[in-house]
Amino acid sequence: KSGLPSVAVKDMVIQERETDLVLATFGRGFYILDDYAPLRLLSNDLLDSSAYIFPVKDALMYTMTRGRYGQGSTPYYGKNPDFGAVFTYYVKEAPKTLKQLRKEKEKDLVKDKEPIPTPTMDELRAEENEIKPYLIFTITDEDGNIVRNIHKKYSEGLQRMTWNLRYPAGANVRLQNDKYNPLANDRDGMAVMPAKYYVSLSEWVGGEVHELVPAVEFNTVVLNNVTLPAPDRTELLAFQKKTAKLTRAIYAAQRMTSDLMKRTQYVKQAINNTADAPPALLAKAMEIEHRLDEIRWAFYGQSPRASREENRPAPPALNDRLGALVYSHWNSTSRVSETQHQMYDILAEEFPPVLEQLKNISEVDLKALEAELDAIGAPWTPGRIPEWEDE
Repeated sequence: KSGLPSVAVKDMVIQERETDLVLATFGRGFYILDDYAPLRLLSNDLLDSSAYIFPVKDALMYTMTRGRYGQGSTPYYGKNPDFGAVFTYYVKEAPKTLKQLRKEKEKDLVKDKEPIPTPTMDELRAEENEIKPYLIFTITDEDGNIVRNIHKKYSEGLQRMTWNLRYPAGANVRLQNDKYNPLANDRDGMAVMPAKYYVSLSEWVGGEVHELVPAVEFNTVVLNNVTLPAPDRTELLAFQKKTAKLTRAIYAAQRMTSDLMKRTQYVKQAINNTADAPPALLAKAMEIEHRLDEIRWAFYGQSPRASREENRPAPPALNDRLGALVYSHWNSTSRVSETQHQMYDILAEEFPPVLEQLKNISEVDLKALEAELDAIGAPWTPGRIPEWEDE
């Protein structure tokens, strides 16, 4: 099963180094079962346990290519094994949700020919709002520092998942359909160091976390094919971490600029729709809008119609410098270049004044203007708490 069709298998060979089972079919196809070693450890005692993580093979660290160009209209792509540390685990039984427990109880009542009570509104709301139990894989380093948490759907039986050997990005948060999703894991950040790590397995049930399997040790090992290796990977990681911290701040400031600009548009419209609003209020709103536009210009610069070559000579925008710095480091295992150091230093000098202006607009000027809107009874705008007193 698992994708193997009903076809004659003519050869079965074990790849001993990787512990893979390779099948050759009569239809000239090849199928590979990656690392079947966990099957050797299965026993009745293991299957009776609540959960188990099988020994983890060394995870090979390398930079993946983006594929090949010019393969014609019908290229063949064979799926490679997932990159990173592969965790094979077993879970005996998943906790039941409130709805599942109610259904089981109703099923027993039907069997015993007993009346089925109607669920209360509070019970139905609790079922609707309940977050289903899920699994948490926690990766830590040798010092016990948490490197990453990965949330997975609670699935029973023998399962497998992969950690791609990267820290979480931490730049911003995205919602799916404007709702919280505990299974939506963080986007990827920089690669971790080759070292010894540990993975443990816990469960989240009803707001509480319980450990199912204590930490299991594994290693990340660099594949010896690096052309220009960094002489000191610790120094490389330190630079990448401080770059990630700067990236998080700049991206957050960009989002904040957009939110404040939209908030200012609502304020202008509210002033326009208030008959006795003095003209000075609109002038203040337009002045804030102008300052936000200047900040947005500092982040994004001139937007070309066709290509950046059409732009008149101007200093690179913050986003351009940051993009070049992050892109050059995303899949790099080489030492930090002098140009990359200079790009970071320029950003560290140019960004703080922009951030300070943004804070002043958000915490002082816009709040003061919104307070004036409250004073004249202007229509509500986002960001303002409505005022009301019974007369």
